Amino acid sequence: MKLGTRTLLIRHGMLVDGTGQRALERSDIEIDQGRIRYVGPVRESLSLDPKITVIDATGHTVMPGLVEAHFHPTYFNVAQLEDLDIKYPVEYVTLLAASNAKLALECGYTAARSGGSLFNIDVWLKKAIEDDITLGPRLAASGREICGVGGLMDWNPDFRRIGMEGLVLLVSGPDEARSAVRKLVKDGVEWVKTYPTGDAAAPNVNDHHTLCMTFEEMHAVVQTAHNHKLKVTGHCRATEGIKNALRAGYDAIEHGTFMDDEALDLLLARDVPVVPALYFEKASVEHGPSFDMPQEVIDGHQETLEAGAESALKILKAGGRIGMGGDYGFAWNPHGDYAKELAFFVNDVGFSTMETITCATKRGAEILGRASEIGTLEVGKLADLLIVPGNVLTDITLLQQRDRFLAVMQGGLIKAGTLASTRPE
Repeated sequence: MKLGTRTLLIRHGMLVDGTGQRALERSDIEIDQGRIRYVGPVRESLSLDPKITVIDATGHTVMPGLVEAHFHPTYFNVAQLEDLDIKYPVEYVTLLAASNAKLALECGYTAARSGGSLFNIDVWLKKAIEDDITLGPRLAASGREICGVGGLMDWNPDFRRIGMEGLVLLVSGPDEARSAVRKLVKDGVEWVKTYPTGDAAAPNVNDHHTLCMTFEEMHAVVQTAHNHKLKVTGHCRATEGIKNALRAGYDAIEHGTFMDDEALDLLLARDVPVVPALYFEKASVEHGPSFDMPQEVIDGHQETLEAGAESALKILKAGGRIGMGGDYGFAWNPHGDYAKELAFFVNDVGFSTMETITCATKRGAEILGRASEIGTLEVGKLADLLIVPGNVLTDITLLQQRDRFLAVMQGGLIKAGTLASTRPE
């Protein structure tokens, strides 16, 4: 991804640097060659070079770009299971994914980790973004997901004879699990996404207390993925599924819904991050009826929401790491609503605003494996940042108002926001 070549100076904004440290009321951020050269208090006596582009951030919050740590680029207003894999041809889904990526950037998300993608579209989307062909977050790709035969993601009936190869690699036993990972290695993914457990969406066979993969299958996935220097994560709601994932050597946990004390101890011992993705549950409970969602499914989502919120707060207070990502792309939880997840964690779960922002920036960068480059505003790091009108520490819903952003910046280039038309090079 191209870096800016001009020197920029962002002056007088309130700095929230993503580290969790106290905000600085008036700050200077100097950017040169796409990287941060100075960040700190306003230098009142600074003699400004006329070649420096100055951005007045008075009355604004300057903060790191947000990280969407559970991003489904190929999901687009999914209302039925068929929408995920057979509604549109892959060519059209690719265009939809590019549109979703651009929207995420406009919403202030300068980086994202894919939580699964139809075919390996996210692998090529990442390349298109890195090559400046299309706009989007810095992306970590996952490609197709892995689930046990008959598990949560195995929904196409055998009589259709179409399988699930476009979205999910179905496995039965450790050997097939290894084979599935090897296919993903060839595709060029960075993360291997699995389905160790079920979900409230499938109450009759694979609900949120059931397992969809054996420990042996999960361990085979981890062994093979780690051999190829890939990381492994998994959709883990049921308590035993969380423990299986942690014992198998998973690098992250998606959801971590029903976390008991033993699971928490395993999590903390290995410092494994969790992405709860809770706003999807809230949206399902609130909007499910208008989409004819069965009441038993809504009730399951309510149980998941309550347990997931309790587990997330427990993890945070125990010193664990939480990332932010809301499973967006469903009709009742559409792309573009990403920052609603942040307000939900503040207003409903019990995180402080600063804790939530740290999870959405620094922790997200750690999950992506790019903490040395992004996630906090520190000298030497890439200038991926937001300039948002108002004080986000007193009103985190300001992060939902993308039309008011002054700037969304990647590598010192303004990619979105009201200043985007200037786009200093």
